[in-house]
Amino acid sequence: MIVHAPSDFLAHASQCAPGAASSILPRGVLMIEPADFWVSPESAVDNPYVRLETPADAERALRQSRALQAAIEACGVPVVTFPGVVEAPDGVFVNNVFATAAGQLIVGAMRHPGRRPEARRQDIRDHFTRRGYRVRDLSQQGCVAELTGPLVIDRARGIGYCGLTGRVDAAGVQAMHEAFGLRLTFCFELAPAEYHANVVLSVLAGRACVLCPEAFADPRVPAAIARVYGDRTLAIDGQEKASFAGNCIALTDRHLFMSRTAGNALAADKRDTLSSWGFELRTVPLDEFEKAGGSLRCLVAEIF
Repeated sequence: MIVHAPSDFLAHASQCAPGAASSILPRGVLMIEPADFWVSPESAVDNPYVRLETPADAERALRQSRALQAAIEACGVPVVTFPGVVEAPDGVFVNNVFATAAGQLIVGAMRHPGRRPEARRQDIRDHFTRRGYRVRDLSQQGCVAELTGPLVIDRARGIGYCGLTGRVDAAGVQAMHEAFGLRLTFCFELAPAEYHANVVLSVLAGRACVLCPEAFADPRVPAAIARVYGDRTLAIDGQEKASFAGNCIALTDRHLFMSRTAGNALAADKRDTLSSWGFELRTVPLDEFEKAGGSLRCLVAEIF
């Protein structure tokens, strides 16, 4: 079911009990290493986090990408990497283009023409089909659906939280709802300056959430989401959100990853709160990628 009203969401969310732990956490992640990384002006059209005035250091971006891979693997999560393409600088933000669910490789449908060739990468498709995944290609359905950019998924409950911006349309919402096999998708407007829900909201291993209330157009929306997680809701402010604290991801039941920029911006009491919930914060410098408007969550696609 797809709903738009907070009251409808709350009425149905109460019926979405958390599932087995094995279905919540990824058994690996997919990453794309940067190739001569640069910042794309095309993305700056609707991504206010892009900093065109600050040139990217390609060699440093590659080092940061490999440091992130190493940090993830050190927590026992395998990383599958593919080389980047020089002509596609935003190709490193793989979670917009590829995702997995229930034996499927889901291919996203990108808004900007410069990113659409990423969805046609045969090497990535072949990697998954050889391992028994079926390809569900949303890029051929005439929609806009940038996967886990606009859509934040609570895999434990089968709930999707979809921020409605130019990075997803109505057909894309329906396509993602079906492809991910969601029980409930809650659609809402983000504040005008926002472009992806995963910058302002993260569900942590199905048992907590991080959100920035001021980044939602209707204050009733974050309040409704917070009711699902109760006292395991961590509200961050605008400055913490702008530093990508909301663009975090729990890759194991206890390892929570965010960029060094985000970790430094997060207030000490909030770091303590996450620790009290059983999360061990791991931070990695990713400021080269943040110049291009994305951070840690954007760089990893979960493999289920």
